[in-house]
Amino acid sequence: MDERAVVTAFLRNDGEVLLLRRSDAVGSYQGRWGGVAGHVADDERGHERSEGPRNSDRRTEASHEQRDPETAARAEIAEETGLADAVTLVTSGDPFPVEDADRDTRWVVHPFLFDCDSRAVETNEETTETAWVHPPEILRRETVPRLWTSYDRVRPRVATVRDDRTRGSAWLSVRALEVLRDEAALATEGRTDELESADRDGDDWTALASLARGLRDARPSMAVLANRVNRVMLAASDERTPEAVETATRRAIGQAVDADREAAELAARALPDRVATLSRSGTVETAIRMAEPEAVLVAESRPGGEGVGVAESLADATAVTLTTDAALAFELAEWDADAVLVGADRVLPDGRVVNKAGTRGAALAATETGAECLVVASSDKVAATADYDLELRDAAEVYDGDADLAVVNPTFDVTPADAVTAVVTEQGRLNTAEVEAVAAAHREWATWDDAQS
Repeated sequence: MDERAVVTAFLRNDGEVLLLRRSDAVGSYQGRWGGVAGHVADDERGHERSEGPRNSDRRTEASHEQRDPETAARAEIAEETGLADAVTLVTSGDPFPVEDADRDTRWVVHPFLFDCDSRAVETNEETTETAWVHPPEILRRETVPRLWTSYDRVRPRVATVRDDRTRGSAWLSVRALEVLRDEAALATEGRTDELESADRDGDDWTALASLARGLRDARPSMAVLANRVNRVMLAASDERTPEAVETATRRAIGQAVDADREAAELAARALPDRVATLSRSGTVETAIRMAEPEAVLVAESRPGGEGVGVAESLADATAVTLTTDAALAFELAEWDADAVLVGADRVLPDGRVVNKAGTRGAALAATETGAECLVVASSDKVAATADYDLELRDAAEVYDGDADLAVVNPTFDVTPADAVTAVVTEQGRLNTAEVEAVAAAHREWATWDDAQS
């Protein structure tokens, strides 16, 4: 049996992935849906394409070049979608075999997941149709063999939410919704053996409720994650079926994406020409790109260095200065910042803001220098209660010596409400009374869990 290494790449945008319907110009599985796919080796690509008709001469000769799987995946994205410059690798999955006895071929599939910031697909002759869909649609379409297995190996899990220390809470909350959506779909399709939750008791709702709690508990500091999961489970609590959970989660993903984008748009309108920020918030990055300030000051955000990535991502659009966390307060005055713009992992009902350690110092420094301190976040980040978790990190990141020292290494700190000029959400600028009203609504969302006891 001939063995060939192939790639399958999923492009994800706003919680949906791109599927392509294969044309007669490919040598296998014509008419079926798949991800972006192709051979790892260019000589193998030429072999397959020779088995079917071509509609262009773009690649008539095999180059006989052996590529690594990621390089192959990126090349296929460029050739089949034109979106190579719009994608960022999220993860790769373990390869797995697919045997096709009719073709006497054993495919070794290398799966990839990329985030994609555009839906402007430009197809070639290999594709007759494209669709951006929620991934469970893979279970319900005629696809290339084991397409779900490819997605299953790169899709978000509870561990994705729990272990990620570089991305913001808004991004992670959407990943949590994707986990809940995918597991609900598997239950709907009778694939309950794949449910992440072990607490089944023969009941899909019990399993999904346990999974929802596990997602909330994965990052207890992130109110947006708990609120968005609670909204889904409350909406589905009357029917208590996996179908209801899947439907509610699809809706919630759209609501989350819209809220984050609208909050960024409103913040962008308020931004002056010289803006400082720290840590990594997708909403902050979007707002700064929309506002197009003349200059941005970014703190590095130790120990993960997520601020470095933010600085790099903005450098193509504006003048960026990267500084150390310790120097940020001083640089705000020296650099003459007009505003500090930060995200939030949690806005407490009394208006205090829980965010990456260093936010409090930056906010107080902004007050001292006369700069505004703006917090941009969807209203879903308003916590139902005043509880918070600073997520203490490994002490060895600060000190790994032998002295008898107490080491405190918090991921987050708490900024007082009077140091914040405004909390900008998709609902507009919220004052303290309005924040408390939102918190009361979020306490209502959590009542689905009270009803389980």
